[in-house]
Amino acid sequence: MQTLRIKPPSSDRDGRSGQDPGRGLSPLLAGAAFVVAGVGAILALSGADSPLRGPFTLFFLLAAPTSAVGAALRGLEPFPRTVVSVAGAIAIDLLIAQGMLAVHRWSVTGGVIAVAVVSALVLLLVLVRRQRRRTARRRA
Repeated sequence: MQTLRIKPPSSDRDGRSGQDPGRGLSPLLAGAAFVVAGVGAILALSGADSPLRGPFTLFFLLAAPTSAVGAALRGLEPFPRTVVSVAGAIAIDLLIAQGMLAVHRWSVTGGVIAVAVVSALVLLLVLVRRQRRRTARRRA
C-alpha cells in the first residue's frame, strides 16, 4: 500500500499564492457593460445614424433596470438573483412602454429617459435603505 502526501499550495512567482486567476474578470466585465450601456443611451438620445445604435440601446434598456433590481435583491443567491433581475427589467421596460403608449407619448428618446430615471430611482432607494440600516446599526 502506498501513502500519498498532500502538498501545500505553492506560492506563485508574483506573490499571489492561492488566489483565483479569474477573480479580476468580473469587475472588468461590469465596467465594459457599463460603457456599452452608456454608449447605447448616448446614441439613442443623440439620434446618431450608427449600426451600433440599435444593439447598444437595447443593451441599455435591459442592463440599466437589471442592475437596479439586482442591487435591490442583494440577499438572494446569484442564479435566482440574475433570473429575477432580468424578469424585473423586462417588466419595467414593458410597463414604461405601455404607459407611454396609453398616454400617446411614445418616443424612443422618451423611453430611454424614462428607463434611466426609473432605474436611477430604484438604485437611489436601495442606497437610502442601506444607509438607514448602517446608521441604525451604529446607534444600537
